[in-house]
Amino acid sequence: MWIWQRKEWIFYWLKMKIAKQNNWKKLFLLLLICWLGINILQAIFTEIIDDESYYAFWGEHLAWGYYDHPPMVALLNYLSALLFNGNLSVRFFTVFIQLFTLLFIWKMLDEKKPTNQKVFSFFILSASMIMFSAYGFITTADAPLLFFAALFLWIYQRFLKEESWDNVFLLGLSMAGMMYSKYHAVLVIGLIVLSNLRLLTRYKFWLAGFFAIILLIPHLLWQISEGFPGFSYHLTTRGIGFVWKYFLIYLPNQLVVFNPLAFGAVFYILFKYKPRDVFERGLYALIFGFIGFFFVMAFRGHVEPHWTVAATIPMIVLLYRYSLRDRKLLRFVKYGIAPFVILIFVIRIILATDNKLSRNLHFSGKEAKFKALETLVGDTPVVFTGNFQTPSMYRFFTKQETTLLGSITYRQTQFDIWKKELAWQGQPVFVIGHVPRLSQDFEVDGYTFHGFFSEDFQSVNRLNMWFYTTEGQTFSAGDTLIVEIGIFNPQPYEIDFNHPELPVTFKAVYYLNKRTMFFVDCELTSAYPLKKLKSESSREKNVLMTVIPDLQGEFQFGLTLDNGLVQPINSRFVKINIQ
Repeated sequence: MWIWQRKEWIFYWLKMKIAKQNNWKKLFLLLLICWLGINILQAIFTEIIDDESYYAFWGEHLAWGYYDHPPMVALLNYLSALLFNGNLSVRFFTVFIQLFTLLFIWKMLDEKKPTNQKVFSFFILSASMIMFSAYGFITTADAPLLFFAALFLWIYQRFLKEESWDNVFLLGLSMAGMMYSKYHAVLVIGLIVLSNLRLLTRYKFWLAGFFAIILLIPHLLWQISEGFPGFSYHLTTRGIGFVWKYFLIYLPNQLVVFNPLAFGAVFYILFKYKPRDVFERGLYALIFGFIGFFFVMAFRGHVEPHWTVAATIPMIVLLYRYSLRDRKLLRFVKYGIAPFVILIFVIRIILATDNKLSRNLHFSGKEAKFKALETLVGDTPVVFTGNFQTPSMYRFFTKQETTLLGSITYRQTQFDIWKKELAWQGQPVFVIGHVPRLSQDFEVDGYTFHGFFSEDFQSVNRLNMWFYTTEGQTFSAGDTLIVEIGIFNPQPYEIDFNHPELPVTFKAVYYLNKRTMFFVDCELTSAYPLKKLKSESSREKNVLMTVIPDLQGEFQFGLTLDNGLVQPINSRFVKINIQ
């Protein structure tokens, strides 16, 4: 009898233990559903930001690569647009994949004895990371990067324990996924390797790398076919030189990205505790590596605050692990970081409504403006001459045809690859921008648009010029520079240099940096005036004459064709010295 009663007690104890174990899973699922619901509502009611509209435009033109980033963010937009209209046509899959990002991070914690309190702690720490929360509903290249980085780190943790073929396959897949998301993946992979150089002696790790490279072949072929625009932009074009302002705001921006309280707590861990194993050493390397690398990059120009966002994953893991063993840290999480989550939640509510703060942060107030522009121009294509965000937002809110004409004073973008303006040559368009003699102000619904209606549009952005001069030549201010040039029109239409609306002139460009450049008129002295240039034809041995301006120092010298709209990049640049 006693044995039977004992048996009943044992069964009751096991039943209660199982119920207790399942309880945390139910709580985890409930909080995951709440996370999903909040992000869905945020995605619906928060107006898309500038960059999101740019990536939404990419989603309409699927390719293996884009000027600014690899194609994963475009794929997310494309898939979202298959299911929804409006904001969810941009954001749905971003909201969806963050659930798996959270699951991968939870798996990474390798929690042996989960409890309700630990589950709450995990979600609080995740929600406290400001940019991590933001990329639960904002669609940029960082959202898929976080997803694949979390998958990579979880599989790497498993790979350290067991080099199974499943882990090799998933490791290669996650590395390729990161690279297809954002080139910052190189940092994630590189820092993990630096933290564990023994990986280089493991042939299965090399196999995972080769598998990733095979998956990346379509993107590499795209880069080759387009002349490596993405690599060139990120490695060389973006740097503008040292600026005190950009250098000084780097660390304050990082405090905002990660949450100043969580950021401080993480560095408390990094300096107080040594990593307990190889995997944790990799987490330390990611945090120090990302913060340190972009601190150095701040010496060559502006560093966007979110470029370090991949470091949030190791931060969450370390905060969770060490808050369980450090009472001071646990108390700080409870009474410092946790209340901060409420503040973040309040700010998110504010961003989802139309108010002064959300307008200043570009989370509201844009749709009405671009709808007003549509009222002005109707179905006429709109050509913008400013930044890439404005045509992208106009396209998103109106679905009308639009493009951007790039210039030397602004960086190249995906619009320079699409060349959409070529389809509108000789046709009516509306040009947004200041063009002497033509532009005027149009008032619509309280908004002012500065531009003009062109009845016979002509652009010269795609013409190519070459000139013959020696790299590094030295000139004096006031010297007359005579340059022999050639010009080629690769476009399927004729260029009229005496166009009635948009006549074309030659200008010399003296380029010091992106913030300092000088344009000087050139005189074409050829015996035969250049009036028109037929499609697919060239004109060689033209002679340009220009006067060296009153400058001093080393400059990049080039030529541009100016038809009043923009000064495009029509030629290469060479170094010259002015003394």
